[in-house]
Amino acid sequence: VGDMALRASLLLCAAARVASALSVSSRPTMVRPTVPAPASLRRATRLFMCDAPPAEAAVEREEPFAKLDVRVGKIVEAWPHPESDKLWCEKIDVGEEEPREIASGIRAYYAEAADLVGKSVLVVCNLKPAKLGGFPSNGMVFCGTSADKSKVEFVEPPAEAQPGERVVCEGWDMPEPASANQVKKKKLLEEATAGLKAVDGVATYMGVKLMTAAGPCTVPTIGSGTIS
Repeated sequence: VGDMALRASLLLCAAARVASALSVSSRPTMVRPTVPAPASLRRATRLFMCDAPPAEAAVEREEPFAKLDVRVGKIVEAWPHPESDKLWCEKIDVGEEEPREIASGIRAYYAEAADLVGKSVLVVCNLKPAKLGGFPSNGMVFCGTSADKSKVEFVEPPAEAQPGERVVCEGWDMPEPASANQVKKKKLLEEATAGLKAVDGVATYMGVKLMTAAGPCTVPTIGSGTIS
């Protein structure tokens, strides 16, 4: 009798578990309806996720030096001005079909034509032609002057720089040069030279190095001074 009672008890427990499982599985499953997000929210989300911010446009430099057409030049010929003991007359290759003729008031510092020929220099090319002592000068050569005014010398690009290459300020996005008329009317050359300095032998504008693809321009033996 005891064994029969035990088996009956076990059967009752098993039946109760089966009934409980069937009861749970038969309950209806609640499915919550999906509510679509408002259209404005969906658009904002797409814009946030998909649209990259527009690239910032390069800011065109407005500083006077940025409007000058300063190029690497190489002096290919030089001779004394026939009517002035202060001027050298030079032919300078600035990357054009013919060399430019330019007069420079540096005879007190460069005694012989041989001191000039072959020199690499910086030439301002977007100036109106001007007569110096009756000689038509088509540009200007930058020179550095020591702080005590005792020494003047050419600002020189690196030896590897090629004639005609534009000289830029390091890191600047340079605009197209101004016309010769604009340079004269707005006095861009005068304003630019006010910011040109030799600093530790390097030519700078407003503290920024003057550069070519081959490296910075220098004032070889003048540590600090002005440039004009």
